[in-house]
Amino acid sequence: MSAALPSGYRPIADDRVRENVGLSYDELTPGLVIEHRPGRTVTEVDSLLGAALSGNVAPIHTDAHYSSQTQWGRILICSGVTLNLVAGMTVRSISGLTTANLAVDQVRFTAPVHIGDTLYAETKILTRRASESRPQNGVVTCHTTARNQAAASVMSFNRTFLVPLDADTVRAAANY
Repeated sequence: MSAALPSGYRPIADDRVRENVGLSYDELTPGLVIEHRPGRTVTEVDSLLGAALSGNVAPIHTDAHYSSQTQWGRILICSGVTLNLVAGMTVRSISGLTTANLAVDQVRFTAPVHIGDTLYAETKILTRRASESRPQNGVVTCHTTARNQAAASVMSFNRTFLVPLDADTVRAAANY
Protein backbone atom coordinates (compact mmCIF):
# COMPACT_ATOMS: atom_id res chain seq x y z
CA MET A 1 0.00 0.00 0.00
CA SER A 2 1.28 3.43 -0.85
CA ALA A 3 -0.73 5.36 1.76
CA ALA A 4 -0.32 4.98 5.50
CA LEU A 5 -2.44 2.18 6.92
CA PRO A 6 -5.42 3.52 8.91
CA SER A 7 -5.44 2.60 12.58
CA GLY A 8 -7.62 -0.42 13.31
CA TYR A 9 -7.19 -1.91 9.82
CA ARG A 10 -4.82 -4.40 8.25
CA PRO A 11 -3.84 -4.90 4.60
CA ILE A 12 -5.30 -7.92 2.81
CA ALA A 13 -4.35 -7.04 -0.81
CA ASP A 14 -3.07 -4.12 -2.84
CA ASP A 15 -5.28 -1.11 -2.14
CA ARG A 16 -7.57 -3.18 0.11
CA VAL A 17 -7.81 -3.19 3.91
CA ARG A 18 -10.01 -5.03 6.38
CA GLU A 19 -11.13 -3.52 9.65
CA ASN A 20 -10.17 -5.36 12.80
CA VAL A 21 -12.88 -6.47 15.19
CA GLY A 22 -11.67 -6.92 18.74
CA LEU A 23 -8.38 -5.87 20.19
CA SER A 24 -5.78 -8.61 20.40
CA TYR A 25 -4.60 -10.17 23.65
CA ASP A 26 -1.38 -8.15 23.43
CA GLU A 27 -3.38 -4.91 23.03
CA LEU A 28 -5.62 -5.62 26.05
CA THR A 29 -3.08 -4.41 28.59
CA PRO A 30 -4.03 -3.90 32.24
CA GLY A 31 -4.79 -0.25 32.90
CA LEU A 32 -5.96 0.47 29.33
CA VAL A 33 -9.26 2.42 29.28
CA ILE A 34 -11.43 2.22 26.16
CA GLU A 35 -14.23 4.68 25.50
CA HIS A 36 -16.84 2.86 23.43
CA ARG A 37 -18.56 4.73 20.63
CA PRO A 38 -21.11 5.33 19.32
CA GLY A 39 -23.43 5.92 22.25
CA ARG A 40 -26.71 4.01 22.29
CA THR A 41 -30.10 5.64 22.69
CA VAL A 42 -32.57 3.30 24.41
CA THR A 43 -35.83 2.95 22.50
CA GLU A 44 -39.30 1.70 23.32
CA VAL A 45 -38.61 -1.25 21.01
CA ASP A 46 -35.55 -2.16 23.11
CA SER A 47 -37.72 -2.12 26.21
CA LEU A 48 -40.55 -4.17 24.70
CA LEU A 49 -38.25 -6.72 23.05
CA GLY A 50 -36.35 -7.14 26.32
CA ALA A 51 -39.62 -7.77 28.15
CA ALA A 52 -40.79 -10.22 25.50
CA LEU A 53 -37.50 -12.14 25.29
CA SER A 54 -37.00 -12.38 29.04
CA GLY A 55 -40.62 -12.86 30.00
CA ASN A 56 -40.27 -9.95 32.43
CA VAL A 57 -43.58 -8.18 31.84
CA ALA A 58 -43.62 -6.32 35.15
CA PRO A 59 -45.82 -3.24 34.69
CA ILE A 60 -42.93 -0.91 35.60
CA HIS A 61 -41.35 -2.01 32.29
CA THR A 62 -44.45 -2.37 30.09
CA ASP A 63 -47.36 -0.22 31.31
CA ALA A 64 -46.99 3.54 30.77
CA HIS A 65 -49.97 4.42 32.98
CA TYR A 66 -48.81 2.22 35.86
CA SER A 67 -45.26 3.56 35.51
CA SER A 68 -46.51 7.15 35.56
CA GLN A 69 -47.80 6.51 39.09
CA THR A 70 -44.41 5.33 40.41
CA GLN A 71 -41.51 7.38 41.78
CA TRP A 72 -39.99 7.33 38.28
CA GLY A 73 -43.04 8.80 36.58
CA ARG A 74 -42.42 6.79 33.41
CA ILE A 75 -41.38 3.36 32.14
CA LEU A 76 -38.19 2.04 33.71
CA ILE A 77 -35.93 0.03 31.38
CA CYS A 78 -35.43 -3.51 32.69
CA SER A 79 -31.97 -3.91 34.21
CA GLY A 80 -31.33 -6.97 32.03
CA VAL A 81 -31.94 -4.87 28.93
CA THR A 82 -29.56 -2.20 30.21
CA LEU A 83 -26.87 -4.79 30.96
CA ASN A 84 -27.18 -6.36 27.51
CA LEU A 85 -27.12 -3.03 25.69
CA VAL A 86 -24.03 -1.84 27.56
CA ALA A 87 -22.20 -5.18 27.26
CA GLY A 88 -23.02 -5.18 23.55
CA MET A 89 -21.50 -1.73 23.15
CA THR A 90 -18.14 -3.13 24.32
CA VAL A 91 -17.91 -6.12 21.99
CA ARG A 92 -16.51 -4.42 18.90
CA SER A 93 -13.35 -3.34 20.69
CA ILE A 94 -12.69 -5.55 23.70
CA SER A 95 -14.19 -8.90 22.90
CA GLY A 96 -14.84 -9.15 19.17
CA LEU A 97 -12.60 -12.23 19.08
CA THR A 98 -13.86 -13.77 22.32
CA THR A 99 -13.86 -17.55 22.46
CA ALA A 100 -16.10 -17.67 25.54
CA ASN A 101 -17.46 -15.46 28.30
CA LEU A 102 -16.47 -16.85 31.68
CA ALA A 103 -18.13 -14.50 34.14
CA VAL A 104 -20.09 -11.31 34.64
CA ASP A 105 -19.56 -10.17 38.22
CA GLN A 106 -20.22 -7.28 40.55
CA VAL A 107 -23.10 -5.93 38.47
CA ARG A 108 -24.43 -2.68 39.95
CA PHE A 109 -27.31 -0.57 38.70
CA THR A 110 -26.69 2.92 40.04
CA ALA A 111 -29.41 5.03 38.40
CA PRO A 112 -32.60 4.42 36.44
CA VAL A 113 -32.59 4.16 32.66
CA HIS A 114 -35.60 5.32 30.66
CA ILE A 115 -36.74 5.31 27.05
CA GLY A 116 -34.85 8.08 25.24
CA ASP A 117 -31.74 7.96 27.46
CA THR A 118 -28.45 7.67 25.59
CA LEU A 119 -25.86 5.41 27.15
CA TYR A 120 -22.07 5.69 26.84
CA ALA A 121 -19.71 2.98 28.05
CA GLU A 122 -16.08 2.73 28.97
CA THR A 123 -14.02 -0.28 29.91
CA LYS A 124 -10.83 -0.59 31.91
CA ILE A 125 -8.74 -3.72 31.45
CA LEU A 126 -8.01 -5.08 34.93
CA THR A 127 -5.99 -8.24 34.38
CA ARG A 128 -4.85 -10.67 31.72
CA ARG A 129 -3.04 -13.97 31.82
CA ALA A 130 -2.51 -17.04 29.70
CA SER A 131 -5.19 -19.68 30.23
CA GLU A 132 -4.01 -22.80 32.05
CA SER A 133 -6.69 -25.07 30.57
CA ARG A 134 -6.80 -23.57 27.07
CA PRO A 135 -3.22 -22.79 26.02
CA GLN A 136 -4.26 -21.00 22.81
CA ASN A 137 -6.22 -18.42 24.83
CA GLY A 138 -5.73 -15.70 27.37
CA VAL A 139 -8.08 -14.78 30.20
CA VAL A 140 -8.96 -11.09 30.36
CA THR A 141 -10.93 -9.37 33.14
CA CYS A 142 -12.26 -5.87 32.66
CA HIS A 143 -14.49 -3.36 34.43
CA THR A 144 -17.17 -1.56 32.41
CA THR A 145 -19.12 1.51 33.48
CA ALA A 146 -22.00 3.20 31.71
CA ARG A 147 -23.20 6.77 31.94
CA ASN A 148 -26.24 8.48 30.50
CA GLN A 149 -26.40 11.66 28.43
CA ALA A 150 -26.18 13.74 31.64
CA ALA A 151 -22.94 11.92 32.60
CA ALA A 152 -24.69 10.17 35.52
CA SER A 153 -23.41 6.66 36.22
CA VAL A 154 -26.18 4.13 35.49
CA MET A 155 -24.37 0.80 35.87
CA SER A 156 -21.07 -1.06 36.20
CA PHE A 157 -19.88 -4.64 36.00
CA ASN A 158 -16.80 -6.82 35.68
CA ARG A 159 -16.50 -9.33 32.87
CA THR A 160 -14.02 -12.15 32.34
CA PHE A 161 -13.60 -13.78 28.95
CA LEU A 162 -11.27 -15.90 26.82
CA VAL A 163 -9.50 -14.27 23.89
CA PRO A 164 -7.07 -15.96 21.48
CA LEU A 165 -3.39 -15.32 22.17
CA ASP A 166 -2.73 -15.09 18.42
CA ALA A 167 -5.40 -12.85 16.91
CA ASP A 168 -3.81 -12.85 13.44
CA THR A 169 -4.01 -16.64 13.12
CA VAL A 170 -7.68 -16.63 14.18
CA ARG A 171 -8.51 -13.78 11.80
CA ALA A 172 -6.72 -15.53 8.91
CA ALA A 173 -8.42 -18.88 9.58
CA ALA A 174 -11.87 -17.28 9.70
CA ASN A 175 -11.22 -14.81 6.86
CA TYR A 176 -12.06 -12.10 9.35
